Amino acid sequence: MRNKTRIAVVGAGHAGIEAALASARMGLDTILFTMSLDAIANLPCNPSIGGTAKGHLVYEIDALGGQMGKSADLVTLQARTLNLGKGAAVHSKRIQADRLKYRSIMKGVLESTPNLRIIQAEIVDLETRLEGDLRKIVALITRLGERYEVDCAILCTGTYLNGTVHTGNICYASGPDSLMSATFLTDALRREGVSMMRFKTGTPARIHADSIDYSKLEIQLGDEGALPFSWQTDEDEYAKIPQIPCYIAYTNARTHQIITENIKRSALYSGNIHGTGPRYCPSIEDKIVRFADKPRHQLFVEPMGSDTKEIYLQGFSTSMPIDVQTEMVHSLEGFENAQIMRYAYAIEYDCTDPQELLPTLEYKKISGLYGAGQFNGTSGYEEAGAQGLVAGINASLKLLGREPLILPRSSSYIGTLIDDLVTKGTNEPYRMMTSRSEYRLLLRQDNADYRLTPIGREVGLVGDAQWEHYLLKREMVEREIERTRHTVIRPSEELNEMLRALETSEITVPTPLYDLLKRPQLDYENLAKFDTSRPEIKKSLLFVAQTEIKYEGYVKKQMLEVARNERLEQKPLPQDLDYTQIQGLRIEAQQKLNKVKPLTLGQASRISGVSPADISVLLIYLEH
Repeated sequence: MRNKTRIAVVGAGHAGIEAALASARMGLDTILFTMSLDAIANLPCNPSIGGTAKGHLVYEIDALGGQMGKSADLVTLQARTLNLGKGAAVHSKRIQADRLKYRSIMKGVLESTPNLRIIQAEIVDLETRLEGDLRKIVALITRLGERYEVDCAILCTGTYLNGTVHTGNICYASGPDSLMSATFLTDALRREGVSMMRFKTGTPARIHADSIDYSKLEIQLGDEGALPFSWQTDEDEYAKIPQIPCYIAYTNARTHQIITENIKRSALYSGNIHGTGPRYCPSIEDKIVRFADKPRHQLFVEPMGSDTKEIYLQGFSTSMPIDVQTEMVHSLEGFENAQIMRYAYAIEYDCTDPQELLPTLEYKKISGLYGAGQFNGTSGYEEAGAQGLVAGINASLKLLGREPLILPRSSSYIGTLIDDLVTKGTNEPYRMMTSRSEYRLLLRQDNADYRLTPIGREVGLVGDAQWEHYLLKREMVEREIERTRHTVIRPSEELNEMLRALETSEITVPTPLYDLLKRPQLDYENLAKFDTSRPEIKKSLLFVAQTEIKYEGYVKKQMLEVARNERLEQKPLPQDLDYTQIQGLRIEAQQKLNKVKPLTLGQASRISGVSPADISVLLIYLEH
């Protein structure tokens, strides 16, 4: 085997997969290192992909030419769109995924991709050399002593770095799902001057499906006619997928009492865990302590696959000892005789300070070394996949001598995610939410391809088939919007009766369909009977057209805001600038600016601790 490659990716989780596929598909010789070939694309926590804002990320990965959405469509057990009671900007697709099939499909995709080699090995060390003012990555060392020369390396280590599993007072070195932890790479990174942090996450018990009394639970069905994540998935065929029901259970006073009485036996409250856990996905004991006034908490009973009896108890993550876990589970209505197949655990792991990275996800002080996924302090498969894709693209562009890809916040949730990480940093596992974007009216699921497919085409990941699909979609949507402008709906008693029932004003003169669709109460579905000239068109395209029509005024306002902010984004800041030498900057601003070394004035304005007055000082400095 050739112990040399252009790009090496360390870790074959969701970040590593997208990074390796991106670089290989862009023509770069790539090696993907994994601790275990059997753990490629593992879903160690939720057997789900998507969710609030996370669904947006999956659509964006697909629009750029990534893999996650296509594979998720192939393993869908149930599909639901969250937040349907709210505006289209926050509609978020989420699927229950067949865990083992997802791993199998992703492994097959990797194995059949040209320019990509997959090697089972633990990376324990790295070599760098000094080139000018920067160190440059030159080689990776495996635990078996092999040395691989590399031009670039992308670290996607997930929760494996110095992984420590906690269940009650029992703790031991382990990665997720009882896999080995990576125990040497952290020391090598620290030796190279990389700052590391310690975070924590956790997972609930898995229950045997036949031991649950479903008659005591609330059933939760999937959406009828669900739409897929990927442009490659046939919309009509996807809608026919048989969907497995999920269920809803609740904690109760007895559950809370068991937790309260045993709280000091939880690794989280005994002092055994020192890492910072995710604020938006806390353990059940954390919920009981933080929300003591709540009489119950909702739990989701989710299938792990079509050919397994394992059930995932979403919302019941814990680090309690196993005897307490058993009591807790049996206290739930419907789980009185439940059989636990896998016990819950918490896991601590090492990750990097993302403020040491450029917006390309390359280290500022180590040329050619990139970080992605939970290694960068995030949580979630989708956040990981998005970062891996960007890191893989940028490592490839660097070696091809091309300009890097830096997605602005106004372009995508991916751009927002990366900007938040490298500009503001994080002191807890970062989770993407729609509220994190000031441009969320622009960043909808339905227009991810509008925003990102041309960028994917430019960098070389969007092939001819995807490009033609995108162009055809745009043409059909524009044609449909134009049709609504010229389609006149005539008043009638039947129409006005419906309008009154929907609490919107009647029409007394012929009215363009376009104007009716702008009303919040009306949509294509309830106007279908009166829209007799509508052509045969896919449901997804109708939704895009309808959303474009309804959001037109709001989108124009946001685009003006984007244009105003671009003035700051287009003012570059020298990377060798010593901010302590600029008079008028507050000391806090000097320190924060010197740490982050923002690329533009826009990025500087988003650093916590840098005020508008500081930005004014920088503007004056740059103009002189």
